[in-house]
Amino acid sequence: MTDLRIGMYIQELCGSWMDHPFWKTSFLLANAKDLQRILDSAVGEVWIDTAKGLDVAAGESAEEVEAQAESQLQSADVEPPPAPNPTRVSLDEEMGRALRLCARSKQAVMAMFNDVRLGHVVEMAEAHLLVEQITESVIRHPNALISLARLKTSDEYTYMHSVAVCALMVALARQLAMGEAEVREAGLAGLLHDIGKMAVPLELLNKPGKLSDGEFAEVRKHPTAGARILLDSRQVSAAVLDVCLHHHEKYDGSGYPHRLAGEQISVLARMGAICDVYDAITSDRPYKKGWSPAEAVRKMAEWTRGHFDPHLFQAFVKSIGIYPTGSLVRLESGRLGVVLEQHPQSLLTPLVKVFFSARSQLPIPQEVIDLSRGDRIESRESPEDWGFKKLDELWSGVTIGRGALFD
Repeated sequence: MTDLRIGMYIQELCGSWMDHPFWKTSFLLANAKDLQRILDSAVGEVWIDTAKGLDVAAGESAEEVEAQAESQLQSADVEPPPAPNPTRVSLDEEMGRALRLCARSKQAVMAMFNDVRLGHVVEMAEAHLLVEQITESVIRHPNALISLARLKTSDEYTYMHSVAVCALMVALARQLAMGEAEVREAGLAGLLHDIGKMAVPLELLNKPGKLSDGEFAEVRKHPTAGARILLDSRQVSAAVLDVCLHHHEKYDGSGYPHRLAGEQISVLARMGAICDVYDAITSDRPYKKGWSPAEAVRKMAEWTRGHFDPHLFQAFVKSIGIYPTGSLVRLESGRLGVVLEQHPQSLLTPLVKVFFSARSQLPIPQEVIDLSRGDRIESRESPEDWGFKKLDELWSGVTIGRGALFD
Protein backbone atom coordinates (compact mmCIF):
# COMPACT_ATOMS: atom_id res chain seq x y z
CA MET A 1 0.00 0.00 0.00
CA THR A 2 3.05 2.28 0.19
CA ASP A 3 2.88 2.75 -3.62
CA LEU A 4 -0.72 4.04 -3.58
CA ARG A 5 -0.98 7.67 -4.68
CA ILE A 6 -3.43 10.31 -5.87
CA GLY A 7 -4.15 9.96 -9.59
CA MET A 8 -4.41 6.17 -9.59
CA TYR A 9 -7.67 4.58 -10.70
CA ILE A 10 -8.85 2.09 -8.08
CA GLN A 11 -10.32 -0.88 -9.91
CA GLU A 12 -10.93 -2.97 -6.81
CA LEU A 13 -10.43 -2.76 -3.04
CA CYS A 14 -9.35 -6.25 -2.02
CA GLY A 15 -10.97 -7.63 1.09
CA SER A 16 -14.30 -7.99 2.80
CA TRP A 17 -16.85 -5.31 1.90
CA MET A 18 -17.01 -4.45 5.60
CA ASP A 19 -13.30 -3.55 5.56
CA HIS A 20 -13.73 -0.20 3.82
CA PRO A 21 -16.17 2.77 3.91
CA PHE A 22 -16.57 3.31 0.15
CA TRP A 23 -19.82 2.92 -1.73
CA LYS A 24 -17.97 2.13 -4.97
CA THR A 25 -14.96 -0.13 -5.33
CA SER A 26 -13.94 1.40 -8.70
CA PHE A 27 -13.09 5.11 -8.76
CA LEU A 28 -10.36 7.65 -9.46
CA LEU A 29 -8.34 8.39 -6.32
CA ALA A 30 -8.59 12.17 -6.62
CA ASN A 31 -7.87 13.61 -3.18
CA ALA A 32 -5.76 13.14 -0.07
CA LYS A 33 -8.79 12.47 2.15
CA ASP A 34 -9.83 9.36 0.21
CA LEU A 35 -6.21 8.19 0.08
CA GLN A 36 -5.96 8.46 3.87
CA ARG A 37 -9.30 6.67 4.33
CA ILE A 38 -7.93 3.69 2.37
CA LEU A 39 -4.68 3.69 4.33
CA ASP A 40 -6.59 3.87 7.63
CA SER A 41 -8.94 1.04 6.67
CA ALA A 42 -8.35 -2.71 6.93
CA VAL A 43 -7.82 -2.96 3.15
CA GLY A 44 -4.40 -4.45 2.55
CA GLU A 45 -4.32 -4.50 -1.26
CA VAL A 46 -5.92 -2.67 -4.18
CA TRP A 47 -6.08 -3.34 -7.90
CA ILE A 48 -5.45 -0.30 -10.13
CA ASP A 49 -6.34 0.25 -13.79
CA THR A 50 -3.29 1.85 -15.41
CA ALA A 51 -5.32 2.68 -18.54
CA LYS A 52 -7.46 5.07 -16.47
CA GLY A 53 -4.89 6.42 -14.01
CA LEU A 54 -1.28 6.43 -12.84
CA ASP A 55 0.83 3.28 -12.57
CA VAL A 56 3.33 2.23 -9.89
CA ALA A 57 7.00 2.50 -10.65
CA ALA A 58 7.57 -1.24 -10.49
CA GLY A 59 6.12 -4.40 -9.03
CA GLU A 60 4.32 -7.62 -9.86
CA SER A 61 1.87 -7.46 -12.73
CA ALA A 62 -1.71 -8.60 -12.37
CA GLU A 63 -0.86 -11.54 -14.64
CA GLU A 64 1.99 -12.60 -12.33
CA VAL A 65 -0.23 -12.44 -9.25
CA GLU A 66 -2.99 -14.40 -11.00
CA ALA A 67 -0.46 -17.04 -12.10
CA GLN A 68 0.78 -17.42 -8.53
CA ALA A 69 -2.79 -17.74 -7.25
CA GLU A 70 -3.62 -20.34 -9.90
CA SER A 71 -0.50 -22.31 -8.99
CA GLN A 72 -1.50 -22.27 -5.33
CA LEU A 73 -4.99 -23.54 -6.17
CA GLN A 74 -3.64 -26.33 -8.37
CA SER A 75 -1.33 -27.47 -5.56
CA ALA A 76 -4.40 -28.09 -3.39
CA ASP A 77 -5.25 -30.98 -5.71
CA VAL A 78 -2.23 -33.19 -5.02
CA GLU A 79 -3.13 -34.57 -1.59
CA PRO A 80 -4.82 -38.01 -1.46
CA PRO A 81 -8.57 -37.82 -0.75
CA PRO A 82 -9.89 -38.58 2.75
CA ALA A 83 -11.31 -41.98 3.57
CA PRO A 84 -14.85 -42.60 2.23
CA ASN A 85 -17.67 -41.44 4.47
CA PRO A 86 -20.15 -44.32 4.92
CA THR A 87 -22.96 -41.94 5.93
CA ARG A 88 -22.63 -39.69 2.85
CA VAL A 89 -25.65 -39.30 0.58
CA SER A 90 -26.08 -37.78 -2.88
CA LEU A 91 -26.42 -34.04 -3.42
CA ASP A 92 -30.01 -34.49 -4.63
CA GLU A 93 -30.93 -36.48 -1.54
CA GLU A 94 -29.49 -33.94 0.88
CA MET A 95 -30.74 -30.86 -0.96
CA GLY A 96 -34.32 -31.12 0.29
CA ARG A 97 -33.22 -31.63 3.87
CA ALA A 98 -30.73 -28.79 3.60
CA LEU A 99 -33.38 -26.42 2.25
CA ARG A 100 -35.69 -27.17 5.19
CA LEU A 101 -32.77 -26.84 7.62
CA CYS A 102 -31.83 -23.45 6.14
CA ALA A 103 -35.39 -22.23 6.72
CA ARG A 104 -35.45 -23.47 10.33
CA SER A 105 -31.98 -22.09 10.98
CA LYS A 106 -32.87 -18.66 9.63
CA GLN A 107 -35.87 -18.39 11.95
CA ALA A 108 -33.88 -19.65 14.94
CA VAL A 109 -30.97 -17.26 14.36
CA MET A 110 -33.37 -14.34 13.83
CA ALA A 111 -35.05 -15.09 17.15
CA MET A 112 -31.75 -15.55 18.95
CA PHE A 113 -30.17 -12.39 17.55
CA ASN A 114 -33.29 -10.28 18.11
CA ASP A 115 -33.33 -11.39 21.75
CA VAL A 116 -29.73 -10.19 22.02
CA ARG A 117 -30.69 -6.84 20.48
CA LEU A 118 -33.33 -6.52 23.19
CA GLY A 119 -30.70 -7.13 25.86
CA HIS A 120 -31.52 -10.75 26.65
CA VAL A 121 -28.94 -13.47 27.23
CA VAL A 122 -28.01 -15.70 24.28
CA GLU A 123 -30.12 -18.88 24.21
CA MET A 124 -27.30 -21.40 23.94
CA ALA A 125 -29.44 -24.56 23.95
CA GLU A 126 -30.94 -23.50 20.62
CA ALA A 127 -27.50 -22.57 19.28
CA HIS A 128 -26.04 -25.98 20.17
CA LEU A 129 -29.01 -27.73 18.52
CA LEU A 130 -28.50 -25.74 15.32
CA VAL A 131 -24.80 -26.56 15.24
CA GLU A 132 -25.60 -30.26 15.70
CA GLN A 133 -28.12 -30.25 12.84
CA ILE A 134 -25.84 -28.28 10.54
CA THR A 135 -22.94 -30.61 11.33
CA GLU A 136 -25.06 -33.67 10.51
CA SER A 137 -25.99 -32.11 7.15
CA VAL A 138 -22.35 -31.36 6.32
CA ILE A 139 -21.42 -34.95 7.19
CA ARG A 140 -24.15 -36.32 4.90
CA HIS A 141 -23.02 -34.05 2.05
CA PRO A 142 -20.58 -31.16 2.58
CA ASN A 143 -21.76 -29.03 -0.34
CA ALA A 144 -25.56 -29.04 -0.09
CA LEU A 145 -26.22 -26.67 2.80
CA ILE A 146 -23.12 -24.56 2.15
CA SER A 147 -24.14 -23.97 -1.46
CA LEU A 148 -27.80 -23.34 -0.65
CA ALA A 149 -26.98 -20.81 2.07
CA ARG A 150 -25.09 -18.77 -0.53
CA LEU A 151 -28.41 -18.09 -2.31
CA LYS A 152 -29.72 -15.85 0.47
CA THR A 153 -31.22 -12.50 -0.42
CA SER A 154 -29.70 -9.27 0.86
CA ASP A 155 -32.52 -9.03 3.41
CA GLU A 156 -31.59 -12.45 4.81
CA TYR A 157 -27.86 -11.75 4.91
CA THR A 158 -27.28 -11.00 8.59
CA TYR A 159 -28.91 -14.26 9.72
CA MET A 160 -28.07 -16.66 6.90
CA HIS A 161 -24.45 -15.47 6.89
CA SER A 162 -24.13 -16.91 10.40
CA VAL A 163 -25.63 -20.23 9.23
CA ALA A 164 -23.31 -20.35 6.21
CA VAL A 165 -20.17 -19.56 8.22
CA CYS A 166 -21.17 -22.24 10.75
CA ALA A 167 -21.39 -24.84 7.96
CA LEU A 168 -18.13 -23.68 6.37
CA MET A 169 -16.34 -23.86 9.73
CA VAL A 170 -17.63 -27.40 10.28
CA ALA A 171 -16.48 -28.48 6.81
CA LEU A 172 -13.05 -26.91 7.30
CA ALA A 173 -12.61 -28.41 10.79
CA ARG A 174 -13.44 -31.86 9.39
CA GLN A 175 -10.97 -31.32 6.55
CA LEU A 176 -8.33 -30.55 9.19
CA ALA A 177 -9.22 -33.83 10.96
CA MET A 178 -10.21 -32.08 14.17
CA GLY A 179 -11.90 -34.11 16.87
CA GLU A 180 -15.69 -34.23 17.18
CA ALA A 181 -15.78 -31.74 20.08
CA GLU A 182 -13.50 -29.32 18.19
CA VAL A 183 -15.69 -29.56 15.08
CA ARG A 184 -18.75 -28.60 17.14
CA GLU A 185 -16.83 -25.75 18.77
CA ALA A 186 -15.77 -24.48 15.35
CA GLY A 187 -19.38 -24.60 14.20
CA LEU A 188 -20.61 -22.72 17.27
CA ALA A 189 -17.93 -20.07 16.71
CA GLY A 190 -19.11 -19.67 13.12
CA LEU A 191 -22.75 -19.36 14.18
CA LEU A 192 -21.99 -16.66 16.78
CA HIS A 193 -19.07 -14.84 15.14
CA ASP A 194 -21.16 -11.82 14.06
CA ILE A 195 -23.44 -11.57 17.08
CA GLY A 196 -21.85 -8.20 17.86
CA LYS A 197 -23.71 -6.74 14.88
CA MET A 198 -26.77 -6.75 17.11
CA ALA A 199 -25.11 -3.81 18.89
CA VAL A 200 -24.91 -1.91 15.58
CA PRO A 201 -27.92 0.27 14.63
CA LEU A 202 -30.09 -1.43 12.00
CA GLU A 203 -29.94 1.58 9.73
CA LEU A 204 -26.18 1.10 9.42
CA LEU A 205 -26.35 -2.67 8.85
CA ASN A 206 -28.99 -2.23 6.14
CA LYS A 207 -27.71 0.98 4.59
CA PRO A 208 -27.58 0.49 0.80
CA GLY A 209 -25.13 3.31 0.16
CA LYS A 210 -21.73 4.50 1.24
CA LEU A 211 -20.96 4.61 4.95
CA SER A 212 -19.48 7.78 6.38
CA ASP A 213 -16.20 7.56 8.27
CA GLY A 214 -18.09 7.70 11.57
CA GLU A 215 -20.60 5.05 10.49
CA PHE A 216 -17.82 2.78 9.29
CA ALA A 217 -16.05 3.16 12.63
CA GLU A 218 -19.28 2.13 14.40
CA VAL A 219 -19.65 -1.02 12.29
CA ARG A 220 -16.03 -1.99 12.99
CA LYS A 221 -16.85 -2.15 16.69
CA HIS A 222 -18.95 -5.29 16.24
CA PRO A 223 -16.21 -7.84 17.10
CA THR A 224 -15.57 -6.16 20.46
CA ALA A 225 -19.31 -5.79 21.11
CA GLY A 226 -19.86 -9.45 20.26
CA ALA A 227 -17.10 -10.61 22.59
CA ARG A 228 -18.67 -8.59 25.39
CA ILE A 229 -22.09 -10.15 24.71
CA LEU A 230 -20.65 -13.67 24.80
CA LEU A 231 -18.51 -12.95 27.85
CA ASP A 232 -21.56 -11.68 29.74
CA SER A 233 -23.49 -14.83 28.81
CA ARG A 234 -20.86 -17.02 30.55
CA GLN A 235 -21.96 -19.91 28.34
CA VAL A 236 -19.29 -20.20 25.64
CA SER A 237 -15.66 -21.29 25.64
CA ALA A 238 -12.75 -18.90 25.36
CA ALA A 239 -12.09 -20.28 21.87
CA VAL A 240 -15.58 -19.36 20.63
CA LEU A 241 -15.32 -15.90 22.17
CA ASP A 242 -11.91 -15.44 20.54
CA VAL A 243 -13.33 -16.11 17.05
CA CYS A 244 -16.02 -13.50 17.64
CA LEU A 245 -13.37 -10.98 18.71
CA HIS A 246 -10.70 -11.73 16.10
CA HIS A 247 -12.35 -12.98 12.88
CA HIS A 248 -11.40 -9.69 11.19
CA GLU A 249 -7.71 -10.02 12.02
CA LYS A 250 -5.41 -10.68 9.04
CA TYR A 251 -2.36 -12.88 8.82
CA ASP A 252 -0.11 -9.91 8.00
CA GLY A 253 -1.26 -7.90 11.02
CA SER A 254 -3.36 -5.36 9.08
CA GLY A 255 -6.73 -6.46 10.48
CA TYR A 256 -8.76 -5.29 13.45
CA PRO A 257 -9.46 -4.76 16.32
CA HIS A 258 -5.98 -5.60 17.68
CA ARG A 259 -3.78 -5.94 14.57
CA LEU A 260 -2.69 -9.44 15.53
CA ALA A 261 -0.44 -11.27 13.07
CA GLY A 262 0.41 -14.87 12.20
CA GLU A 263 0.16 -17.29 15.09
CA GLN A 264 -0.86 -14.49 17.43
CA ILE A 265 -4.29 -15.23 15.92
CA SER A 266 -5.82 -18.49 17.15
CA VAL A 267 -6.35 -21.33 14.67
CA LEU A 268 -10.13 -21.06 15.00
CA ALA A 269 -10.04 -17.29 14.41
CA ARG A 270 -7.83 -17.79 11.34
CA MET A 271 -10.37 -20.34 10.11
CA GLY A 272 -13.18 -17.91 10.88
CA ALA A 273 -11.54 -15.16 8.82
CA ILE A 274 -11.46 -17.41 5.75
CA CYS A 275 -15.03 -18.68 6.11
CA ASP A 276 -16.39 -15.20 6.86
CA VAL A 277 -14.81 -13.62 3.78
CA TYR A 278 -15.83 -16.46 1.43
CA ASP A 279 -19.49 -16.23 2.35
CA ALA A 280 -19.43 -12.41 2.31
CA ILE A 281 -17.98 -12.08 -1.18
CA THR A 282 -20.22 -14.77 -2.69
CA SER A 283 -23.42 -13.23 -1.26
CA ASP A 284 -25.56 -10.55 -2.88
CA ARG A 285 -25.72 -7.34 -0.86
CA PRO A 286 -27.80 -4.17 -1.37
CA TYR A 287 -24.74 -2.41 -2.79
CA LYS A 288 -22.89 -5.22 -4.60
CA LYS A 289 -23.65 -8.51 -6.34
CA GLY A 290 -21.70 -11.46 -5.01
CA TRP A 291 -18.93 -13.13 -6.97
CA SER A 292 -19.38 -16.64 -8.31
CA PRO A 293 -17.94 -19.37 -6.03
CA ALA A 294 -14.99 -20.19 -8.29
CA GLU A 295 -14.12 -16.52 -8.80
CA ALA A 296 -14.26 -15.96 -5.04
CA VAL A 297 -11.84 -18.84 -4.42
CA ARG A 298 -9.44 -17.43 -7.03
CA LYS A 299 -9.61 -13.93 -5.57
CA MET A 300 -8.98 -15.25 -2.07
CA ALA A 301 -5.96 -17.16 -3.35
CA GLU A 302 -4.56 -13.84 -4.56
CA TRP A 303 -5.09 -12.31 -1.11
CA THR A 304 -3.62 -15.25 0.84
CA ARG A 305 -0.15 -13.76 1.21
CA GLY A 306 -1.54 -11.00 3.40
CA HIS A 307 -5.00 -11.92 4.59
CA PHE A 308 -5.09 -15.64 5.36
CA ASP A 309 -3.05 -18.46 6.82
CA PRO A 310 -1.82 -20.24 3.64
CA HIS A 311 -2.04 -23.73 5.17
CA LEU A 312 -5.58 -23.20 6.39
CA PHE A 313 -6.62 -21.65 3.09
CA GLN A 314 -5.41 -24.72 1.20
CA ALA A 315 -7.43 -26.91 3.54
CA PHE A 316 -10.44 -24.65 2.93
CA VAL A 317 -10.08 -25.08 -0.84
CA LYS A 318 -10.00 -28.85 -0.36
CA SER A 319 -13.18 -28.67 1.69
CA ILE A 320 -15.26 -26.74 -0.87
CA GLY A 321 -13.37 -27.30 -4.13
CA ILE A 322 -11.37 -25.22 -6.58
CA TYR A 323 -14.62 -24.99 -8.52
CA PRO A 324 -17.27 -25.10 -5.76
CA THR A 325 -20.81 -26.32 -6.38
CA GLY A 326 -22.67 -23.74 -8.46
CA SER A 327 -19.60 -22.53 -10.39
CA LEU A 328 -20.01 -21.86 -14.11
CA VAL A 329 -17.14 -23.32 -16.14
CA ARG A 330 -16.18 -23.59 -19.81
CA LEU A 331 -14.84 -26.97 -20.91
CA GLU A 332 -12.21 -27.66 -23.57
CA SER A 333 -14.99 -29.10 -25.72
CA GLY A 334 -16.57 -25.64 -25.86
CA ARG A 335 -19.50 -26.58 -23.64
CA LEU A 336 -20.56 -24.52 -20.64
CA GLY A 337 -21.67 -26.26 -17.48
CA VAL A 338 -22.41 -25.75 -13.81
CA VAL A 339 -20.47 -27.71 -11.19
CA LEU A 340 -22.62 -30.15 -9.21
CA GLU A 341 -20.25 -32.11 -6.98
CA GLN A 342 -16.56 -32.53 -6.25
CA HIS A 343 -14.89 -35.70 -7.46
CA PRO A 344 -13.63 -37.84 -4.54
CA GLN A 345 -10.17 -38.15 -6.08
CA SER A 346 -9.44 -34.80 -7.72
CA LEU A 347 -10.66 -31.24 -7.26
CA LEU A 348 -9.86 -30.58 -10.92
CA THR A 349 -12.43 -33.07 -12.22
CA PRO A 350 -15.81 -32.36 -10.63
CA LEU A 351 -19.19 -33.56 -11.87
CA VAL A 352 -20.57 -30.91 -14.24
CA LYS A 353 -24.01 -30.43 -15.78
CA VAL A 354 -23.45 -29.09 -19.31
CA PHE A 355 -26.26 -27.10 -20.93
CA PHE A 356 -24.88 -24.57 -23.44
CA SER A 357 -22.45 -24.42 -26.37
CA ALA A 358 -20.03 -21.50 -26.30
CA ARG A 359 -19.24 -22.12 -29.96
CA SER A 360 -22.77 -22.14 -31.37
CA GLN A 361 -24.10 -19.79 -28.67
CA LEU A 362 -27.10 -22.09 -28.27
CA PRO A 363 -28.50 -24.35 -25.52
CA ILE A 364 -27.66 -28.04 -25.76
CA PRO A 365 -29.33 -31.07 -24.13
CA GLN A 366 -28.48 -31.08 -20.43
CA GLU A 367 -26.09 -33.84 -19.42
CA VAL A 368 -24.15 -34.64 -16.24
CA ILE A 369 -20.56 -35.58 -17.05
CA ASP A 370 -17.71 -36.85 -14.91
CA LEU A 371 -14.63 -34.89 -15.94
CA SER A 372 -12.35 -37.63 -14.65
CA ARG A 373 -13.50 -39.65 -17.68
CA GLY A 374 -12.91 -37.01 -20.31
CA ASP A 375 -13.00 -33.28 -21.18
CA ARG A 376 -11.37 -30.69 -18.94
CA ILE A 377 -12.14 -27.30 -17.44
CA GLU A 378 -10.68 -24.54 -19.56
CA SER A 379 -11.81 -21.51 -17.56
CA ARG A 380 -14.11 -20.06 -14.94
CA GLU A 381 -16.95 -18.03 -16.40
CA SER A 382 -19.24 -15.27 -15.14
CA PRO A 383 -22.99 -16.02 -15.37
CA GLU A 384 -23.64 -12.29 -15.84
CA ASP A 385 -21.34 -12.15 -18.88
CA TRP A 386 -23.41 -14.89 -20.52
CA GLY A 387 -26.77 -13.57 -19.36
CA PHE A 388 -27.64 -16.73 -17.40
CA LYS A 389 -30.23 -15.66 -14.83
CA LYS A 390 -31.35 -19.04 -13.52
CA LEU A 391 -28.03 -20.84 -13.17
CA ASP A 392 -28.61 -21.69 -9.51
CA GLU A 393 -31.78 -23.58 -10.40
CA LEU A 394 -29.74 -25.88 -12.66
CA TRP A 395 -27.59 -27.30 -9.87
CA SER A 396 -29.92 -26.93 -6.90
CA GLY A 397 -33.23 -28.00 -8.37
CA VAL A 398 -34.78 -25.18 -6.30
CA THR A 399 -36.95 -22.54 -7.94
CA ILE A 400 -35.37 -19.20 -7.16
CA GLY A 401 -38.03 -16.50 -6.92
CA ARG A 402 -37.73 -12.81 -6.17
CA GLY A 403 -38.56 -13.18 -2.47
CA ALA A 404 -36.67 -14.78 0.39
CA LEU A 405 -35.68 -18.36 -0.39
CA PHE A 406 -35.74 -19.64 3.18
CA ASP A 407 -39.18 -18.55 4.38
